[in-house]
Amino acid sequence: NTSTSAISTISQRRATLGALQNRLESVVSNLDNVVENLTAAESRIRDVDIAAETANLTKYNILLQAGVSVLAQANQQPNVALALLQ
Repeated sequence: NTSTSAISTISQRRATLGALQNRLESVVSNLDNVVENLTAAESRIRDVDIAAETANLTKYNILLQAGVSVLAQANQQPNVALALLQ
């Protein structure tokens, strides 16, 4: 009778541990999905930022070059006027 009781207790504890193991495996699987989704989202965010910043860099480089050209032409104007006066 004692052995039957012990076997029953062991079976109940094994069932409890099996249920816990199943829940933990489910949690691990869900966490793996969360990590994968966050990694994909981070990649999309970083890729978009790089593209936008590259476009901004190109835009500001063009504006800078245009400004330098305008400044160079403005610097030449007094020299042209001075040459005409001489």
